[in-house]
Amino acid sequence: MELWHLISPASTEAPGSRRDDSRKVRPAAPMASAPGLWRAAALLVLLVFVRPAVADLPEVIEQVKPSVVVVGTYQRTRSPQFMMRGTGFVVGDGRHVATNLHVLPDKTNDTAGEVLVILALLPGSSPQQRAARSVAVDKTHDLALLQVDGPALPALALHHPGQVREGQSVAFTGFPIGAVLGLSPVTHRGIISAVTPIVLPGANARQLDPRVIQRLRSGSFDIYQLDATAYPGNSGGPLYEVGRGEVVGIINMVFVKETKEAILSKPSGISFAIPVQFLRELMREANQ
Repeated sequence: MELWHLISPASTEAPGSRRDDSRKVRPAAPMASAPGLWRAAALLVLLVFVRPAVADLPEVIEQVKPSVVVVGTYQRTRSPQFMMRGTGFVVGDGRHVATNLHVLPDKTNDTAGEVLVILALLPGSSPQQRAARSVAVDKTHDLALLQVDGPALPALALHHPGQVREGQSVAFTGFPIGAVLGLSPVTHRGIISAVTPIVLPGANARQLDPRVIQRLRSGSFDIYQLDATAYPGNSGGPLYEVGRGEVVGIINMVFVKETKEAILSKPSGISFAIPVQFLRELMREANQ
């Protein structure tokens, strides 16, 4: 209820005289109580100074790059001695690398001394070549888990499954076009433009075994379609959310309209990634 006061004291007015309403004024609003002021000040501090636990993309890229590796084969008697096949990234205990199964060779020339290796590009040091071997594969989702020799490398965190949405901002880091652009990690940014069902058939008729045929008959699984352009060398690289660098998928395939050479001049702009939940399952099978 609003209270109105008279400026003139009542004792100066004659009994029955008419008060001048023009002299009525609204008093100043009462000051907030001390607890109220403290709450308002605390809220202001939270709004101004407290930020979510996320980083800017340049900081996230700097965090991710040491975990992204080159996957290839090494043979001392050939030229070049190292041949790149794709991208991978460190997971788990730092001694395992995730990549696409199709990145790995069908077999290595053991007689000639060919071995599977990864190149780790750590800041402030020369590229480290580490021997690697496949310890688990998932043909259905075209995934492979490698174990690598040497000290542990920085591993990437995997995003919690079931929290990826269409329109979400993502980035991926890898080695597009192989060694054509040099063995330096390159990052592309985009969004998840669709979560769509897909089936990954074998690369050729020899891979159409009963398991693959049954998969083709039984249905498909969801895959992430991206609006960012990946290239063949990106296969096996991490797709991660831009706030914390947590891996949400594995770059798997590029929609090529014509030939691999034509993609350099006519990229389709459509790329795909396998959801990280399938990598989680593969790592559990390998006790990682």
